[in-house]
Amino acid sequence: MVNDPISDLIIRIKNAGMVSKAEVALPYSKLKHAVADTMVKAGFLTKAEKHGKSVQKELVVTLKYTERGHAIHDVKRISKPGRRLYVKAADIHSFKYGKGSLILSTPKGILTDKEAKAANVGGEQLFTIW
Repeated sequence: MVNDPISDLIIRIKNAGMVSKAEVALPYSKLKHAVADTMVKAGFLTKAEKHGKSVQKELVVTLKYTERGHAIHDVKRISKPGRRLYVKAADIHSFKYGKGSLILSTPKGILTDKEAKAANVGGEQLFTIW
């Protein structure tokens, strides 16, 4: 049993990239699918799809590679189950000089820092990725 599904998702993706796998299969949840779709929009993954039916659903994530290797260099979990961290829309700043992204859980869904700033919404800081 996993107590923190978001940490499990990002670490599985990072580890699969380190060993040059093309795809990763994860247990499905709507939250994981929303986070993976946001990572696709941000350019860190190629695609995220739901496979299977009812109990045996899984999220299949296709990793993105560049000429320098895996598109994800590192991730850092910010808000954890024991310590939730929130940010106001005015306090959202770019990360790694715009090369990385801060992924947020907002009332408008899972968004990157740029999307949240444009929509003028704050929320829970899930993790940073670069």
